[in-house]
Amino acid sequence: MADWGKILSRGNVTDRRGIGGLAGGGIVTMVLLMGVTYLMGGNPLDILLQTDPAVLQSAINPEDKTQYEGQDEYEVFVSTVLGSNNDYWREAFQQQNKTYTEPQLILFRGQTNSACGGAASLVGPHYCPEDNTIYLDETFFEQLTTRLGAEGGDVAEAYVIAHEVGHHVQNLLGRLGGSTSNEASIATELQADCFAGLWAGSLRTSGVFAEGEINEAIDAAAAVGDDSIQQKTQGDVQPETWTHGSSADRVSAFNTGYAADSLTSCTQ
Repeated sequence: MADWGKILSRGNVTDRRGIGGLAGGGIVTMVLLMGVTYLMGGNPLDILLQTDPAVLQSAINPEDKTQYEGQDEYEVFVSTVLGSNNDYWREAFQQQNKTYTEPQLILFRGQTNSACGGAASLVGPHYCPEDNTIYLDETFFEQLTTRLGAEGGDVAEAYVIAHEVGHHVQNLLGRLGGSTSNEASIATELQADCFAGLWAGSLRTSGVFAEGEINEAIDAAAAVGDDSIQQKTQGDVQPETWTHGSSADRVSAFNTGYAADSLTSCTQ
């Protein structure tokens, strides 16, 4: 495990675990999704089959909010990684005479509200430019290891957070949005991977990462490549449908940032 205690900064994290899930309005949302699927000629059961079992369980037995009261170890970890990213990007922006605005991070399980129309486990960790907020369902990391074959680990999780901060940086620089083509989407995602590499590389001499620990991040980048996900979830690979890039491209983008020392190394 990385020595996160060497980092004293903290990011703006709001803990909504135990509040959301699919209880209440979430169940209504699920029913509506199934109804729309039926009207569009699809099989409503596909919604259930594609839903994380943990999310379905939360509809039956909503989590007890009290177990997340106070700041637990995981919340501190997320806040520390976010704070470290903020430190890096604040300095990087200053070097370009720009102002960096810190993002918020919402930690949840199952489902929660967002300015981009809601956040759910099915979507995975993501950034909403409408409210400058990262939405992180910690149960995603269970799927990363059990379904996508990643080795996991805290450095892998830190990479995912840094990738989403990368999208926030793109938003601040006016590089997020525009074209909706798959090619543009892939370029955006690979740049966010490169930005995550920049942050990780800035900690090389800090003593945070033990020797070889950065491989957890590289392994995670490979696991979330479009080709890897498609092979593991549907048994075939369809490059024409990719939106995030191949495993090789995502690893290459992260490594490019990790070896670089300036934002200009991550071109889009």
